[in-house]
This record gives sequence, C-alpha cells and structure tokens, in this order.
Amino acid sequence: MSQENVELVLRAYDAFNRRDWDAFVALMDDDVEIVTRIAAIEGGRHGQDGMRRWWETMLTAFPDYDIEVVEVRDLGDVTLASLRALGHGAGSDVPFEDLLWHAGRWRRGKCVWWRAFASRAEALEAVGLQG
Repeated sequence: MSQENVELVLRAYDAFNRRDWDAFVALMDDDVEIVTRIAAIEGGRHGQDGMRRWWETMLTAFPDYDIEVVEVRDLGDVTLASLRALGHGAGSDVPFEDLLWHAGRWRRGKCVWWRAFASRAEALEAVGLQG
C-alpha cells in the first residue's frame, strides 16, 4: 500500500503545479489537518475548506509557485518528500528558491495529515524517526 502513497504524493504535487484544484482536493480527506511553516502566525487549517484557504493564500502571494519533487520516501502510512519550490512573489521580478520537506499521513487513498518543515531533521522527528 505504501508505494501507492508515493504515487498519491506525486499526483498531489502535479495537480498543484497544474493548478487543478479538483484533482488536488480529491486526494485530501474531508478532515485533513494542514500545518504550514507559518502555522505559528496563521494557525493550522483543517478540512478541505482549510486546504482551499491555504491554496488561495499561496497562489495570491506567489502566483507562479511551482514545486519540484526531489525525493519521496515511503514510510508505510507516512510519506516524506524533499521539495524545491520556485517562483516569484506577487508583483516581484526577483525569483526565489525554497528547499522544504513535507510529511503526509495517508489512509484509504486520502491524505489525513499534511505538514511542511524547514529541515529534514524536523520532518524526520515529526514522523518518529531520527535525522
């Protein structure tokens, strides 16, 4: 089942990059818990409505935000992805590159927990592994 989860992760990032909301949200559980790296400021988000608010906020601030998948690790019901995000801020010509990690917990083909991390060590610790 876990290799299937890796495929689901890849489909989610592909849908995000294509701005295909319907395909993206189809991979999320109705009660998905979302924790972004700025959760301390904005708080966590829950459910597909919370995911939609995250989606809209991200694409308003960074209209050409694109995610390159560097690696996805299969950890059973959890996936851990190393990512490179590229884009520009709204109204800016200055490009950015952001390296980040995402962990996801999967159940019955849907993501039930999705969290972003600034480092590999933080991500591994959050899923109960050591970096």
